[in-house]
Amino acid sequence: MTSLPRHLLATILFALIAGGCIQQMAIRTVAGIIDEYGFATINEETDLALAEQSIASNLKLVEILAKGDPGNENLFRLLSMAYTSYSLGFVEDDSLERARMLYLRGRDYGLRVLKENHRFAASLTKNIDEFRAALRTLSKNDVPTVFWTAAAWGGYINTTLTEPAALADIPRVEAMMQHVAEQDSSFFFGGAHIFLGTIYGGRPRLLGGDPEKARQHFEQALRIGNGKFLLTHVYYARSYAVQVQDSELFDRLLTTVDTTSVDILPEVRLTNAIAKKKAQFLRSRMSIYF
Repeated sequence: MTSLPRHLLATILFALIAGGCIQQMAIRTVAGIIDEYGFATINEETDLALAEQSIASNLKLVEILAKGDPGNENLFRLLSMAYTSYSLGFVEDDSLERARMLYLRGRDYGLRVLKENHRFAASLTKNIDEFRAALRTLSKNDVPTVFWTAAAWGGYINTTLTEPAALADIPRVEAMMQHVAEQDSSFFFGGAHIFLGTIYGGRPRLLGGDPEKARQHFEQALRIGNGKFLLTHVYYARSYAVQVQDSELFDRLLTTVDTTSVDILPEVRLTNAIAKKKAQFLRSRMSIYF
């Protein structure tokens, strides 16, 4: 997802002009490099402007590769992850309309992969019990795709709160994240717990909110990430602390983000830098929340 070296650009060019099996082999070579090194490399970046430009410019490149190799599930999973991460990190705080569109892309790319499981595909139009049963037919290898698809879907819902049709999908998104938590609780530094904590902490009780469940999920995520994954603190403050009107906890969580170096977890410097930006945004709205 970063700027590509000349030899890799040459490989891409070859992929675009080659035909048949040779083209597919070339595309998969490039896709494998991006999948293995791209996200990891960009997440080590600390310059938010550079990261934003790099991700945005290369999203279309990955889409070109996916168009040339429509059977490559890794590319569609990568697109789901990239669109979701880009929207969360650089779009949703500035433009809900644009974030909504990008989250939808992330969701749909992920669903494209998951719907290869025919039972899961059929369950999308059935009741929640059948949907949960279909999730159980997925393998542990599907956990990353389930996570990023649910994250994108949840992001879309969160930016579309005035539409009943979007809100009606909350139980499915919740079920997907519960599935991730059961299959691999530690995936993406306890990301499923952060998500579930946000769901339970960000809604009033009449709409399914449960502050105690939210607190438990956030505390679990903090244990998994050893307190070093700073987005956990941000969403803990944004949902649970606001819901229970605990301004001291809100301030303490954001102070932790403010005073912790992004280098505390080198493999996610970018995510931690985004957490710092979001913490500043939340502080600017403290008088609205309390």
